[in-house]
Amino acid sequence: MALTTNHKDDFDAEKIKNSKEMLVPAEDSDVKLKTFNNSLNILSHILIGCTVAISVLYTFREGTMSATRMHIILCVLGYQLLMAESILSLSPHNSWSSSLKLVHKRRAHWILQILGSGLAIAGSIIIYMHKTVHWNTLHGQFALVAVVFTCVSFINGLSSLYAYELRRFIPGILSKITHILFGTVAFVTASISLCYGFDKRSFRNWSTSEMADTFIAFTAIFTFVIIVNPLIVFFDKTVKSFRR
Repeated sequence: MALTTNHKDDFDAEKIKNSKEMLVPAEDSDVKLKTFNNSLNILSHILIGCTVAISVLYTFREGTMSATRMHIILCVLGYQLLMAESILSLSPHNSWSSSLKLVHKRRAHWILQILGSGLAIAGSIIIYMHKTVHWNTLHGQFALVAVVFTCVSFINGLSSLYAYELRRFIPGILSKITHILFGTVAFVTASISLCYGFDKRSFRNWSTSEMADTFIAFTAIFTFVIIVNPLIVFFDKTVKSFRR
């Protein structure tokens, strides 16, 4: 879930270094706060890499490639890698996209969004077709919420991307606010579902209970770091919309 911007909107990732739309408000001269922001970004990338790597290793453990294993790798790559990077791509502190122009950041955002949504939805369909009983666990229930909001956010993202062109039919601020909200819900519920996946007996037996708890903590930390900025933007835009 993620942020989608338009060149006609007030939000400009290149011009918000002194606004509340940063992870932590800071001035260019404040090296400590800039370092803190950059450190959080680097930490989130490290934790994402570790979490995706352990999931891939678990998927390719000894045995045949089953529907469950395909579900794991597609959903983890879709949600925790591509969608996470899609959200981070719009952050002014993101390591690989901070030097890009806004138009290129937006392009990277929707490309990652399309790829991530596609993988996640495909992984969900595979496990749905494989199982006969559905959504009887917290893992499955949160996964269902994640898929629903992923689809809604993807469709809503189109109206947000073309907010200026569609302003006669849909208020631009409304499409952007709802896109942020739906995307955030999708990403958070996907991470919660992954945490319940790490808590499954099969994963704990393959790794250890300590390792499972570690990756649950990793997922919680990078999810929190990633969604802080979108939530700040969400509340900021919501307050501004009521003041108009």
